[in-house]
Amino acid sequence: GRWVEVDRERLAEALAHWQHVAAESARSGLSFAEGMRLLAGAPRDLGSETAAAAADLEHQWSTVIAGKWLGQVLADLREPSRLAQGNRSNGLRGTLRPYQQVGHDWLRLVTGLGLGACLADDMGLGKTIQVLSLLLTLKQEGRYGNQPSLLVLPASLLGNWKAEIERFAPTLRALTVHPSEQTRPELEALAKAPDQALQGTDLVLTTYGMLPRQPWLSAVDWGLVVIDEAQAIKSPAARQTRAVRQLRGQARVALTGTPVENRLLDLWSIFDFLCPGLLGSQARFRQFVKSLEARPHERWAPLRNLVAPYILRRMKTDRTIITDLPEKTEMKTFCGLTKAQVALYARSVTELELALASGAEGIKRRGLVLSYLMRFKQICNHPSQWLGDAGFDPAQSGKFERLRALTEEIASRQEKVLVFTQFREMTEPLAAFLAEVFGTEGLVLHGGTTVARRKALIDAFQREDGPPFFVLSLKAGGVGLNLTAAAHVVHFDRWWNPAVEDQATVRAFRIGQ
Repeated sequence: GRWVEVDRERLAEALAHWQHVAAESARSGLSFAEGMRLLAGAPRDLGSETAAAAADLEHQWSTVIAGKWLGQVLADLREPSRLAQGNRSNGLRGTLRPYQQVGHDWLRLVTGLGLGACLADDMGLGKTIQVLSLLLTLKQEGRYGNQPSLLVLPASLLGNWKAEIERFAPTLRALTVHPSEQTRPELEALAKAPDQALQGTDLVLTTYGMLPRQPWLSAVDWGLVVIDEAQAIKSPAARQTRAVRQLRGQARVALTGTPVENRLLDLWSIFDFLCPGLLGSQARFRQFVKSLEARPHERWAPLRNLVAPYILRRMKTDRTIITDLPEKTEMKTFCGLTKAQVALYARSVTELELALASGAEGIKRRGLVLSYLMRFKQICNHPSQWLGDAGFDPAQSGKFERLRALTEEIASRQEKVLVFTQFREMTEPLAAFLAEVFGTEGLVLHGGTTVARRKALIDAFQREDGPPFFVLSLKAGGVGLNLTAAAHVVHFDRWWNPAVEDQATVRAFRIGQ
């Protein structure tokens, strides 16, 4: 009942293209990655801008669809709530929330296909318990036989994972490969005969830093390889990223609340671990992204369609997911500078102007600007931080006085607070200042805090009668910790990246807060 214009030339081009694809497929087959790209509406090889434009044009004339079985599998991957619920007696001590059960079932499906899964639930929704439930199910099913699974995580989270295993999955036989748990002779004996040492083990925990130092970890054939805080491998050229990519497993899982922290290359790096080849080489992926930016409509649809089956993301703000979290209220608090701060700041601005006028260029100029930005941050925190005089008189800093007003209110309510700073040298002065406000000692955690000590600090803070404040350096305490006893979070100074700040904030804003 309508007129359709048929462009014979374009139609012939599209037909010739698919005849060529069919001929090549008949000769050498179609790889999984190529098939997934075609289904997503992307060029078969992620191609150049010309190829991408051609693919976009062909999409108007032709459609690639999955066969019946593959179509069903892809539908289940994209909508895991469709999955039929199976036997639940996997030995988990605790009850999964409905969305966590869906996550468990989805992980079981993806890993059962031998694919890579990115569990990207918002921070605080319980990715740990979903993975522990999966590991118990795999053990019950005997999927990997006697092959243990491997969990790689930041050193600061070792205590947290061990506590969660003891609490929810005590039947999992876990071994920790880290100097905090084993002596050097024990680690050397493990490296000499890993197969023998790992007999009867279900799960091996280790850290990103240990992978390059224990090369035998890359030589073992693992059942499941899980990486926690997967943004740790966002830099493709980094040593620990290369070490993670060398791990061998029948399936792979990445856990992260921020799959894209700074740029799309973060996503490529995670997928290069999860599904090697799916997003092509780094150079080819850059070309693909460039071609998508030039699309006139549905710009990111091919990339979104390509990665969607392997990413599961739920948000805390979605009331259909979780209803028993309090609202999160965020407030920016501006602080005036004291006379001492104004004088130092103005002098530093003048020095920077003179230094830039001297003709510094390129990397030298950028380094100069960055160093002065850091100096301005330190002066705004407290003159003593920049001067290094160890004085830290609260009256000399507008931030200290504003923090006093905030925390006096918190103390009057008998509530708890987390205070984050990016500077390790600020943790002790802040703790001493807050001890005066609250009238009692608090807790401090930074990069120099030992793994064993971290667990004791967290346990102490989480007790109802525990210390009322916890001062943490952002890099050491901003990921993986459960600090739900706190009802308030203060960022004493700002990090460069809001996503990193958000991660730190949700140490408190999570299940159980």
